[in-house]
Amino acid sequence: MRVVVDTNVWVSALLNRAGPPAAVLAALAASSFTLLTSEPLLAELAEVLSRPRIARKYGITPDDVDQLVALLRRRAEIVPILGEIRLCRDPDDDMVIETALRGRADLLVTRDEDLKGASEVVSALAAVGIAVVSVRRFLALLNEGYEPG
Repeated sequence: MRVVVDTNVWVSALLNRAGPPAAVLAALAASSFTLLTSEPLLAELAEVLSRPRIARKYGITPDDVDQLVALLRRRAEIVPILGEIRLCRDPDDDMVIETALRGRADLLVTRDEDLKGASEVVSALAAVGIAVVSVRRFLALLNEGYEPG
């Protein structure tokens, strides 16, 4: 199963190491799915987690950020993107969509309502066989042994 995991899921996994996003990280570490990512998504993740407010509030160290990005880099297939997709209200979400499209993903896992709740985004991705799912739905699919059709 080829999966793009939105930055917000990885951030949540690091901030709450007992929540459902942390279970996605554990599934990645166990090689339960093929992660697709791109350099802009990795850069966004490092930038968000390095924000002083987040680092202070959650005790995130530069080493924590480096370790997470290194794990994703080791486990992921890095998809080259060109910044050509313009589908979402939020331009930052377009790089997530482009990563899924160019990487031929089966699923896009996100906590972002701009992606999950925007019918034009969901429809455009569904038309090419990519389902947009929540973290909980993704974990359920993993537990059910989901195989893309």
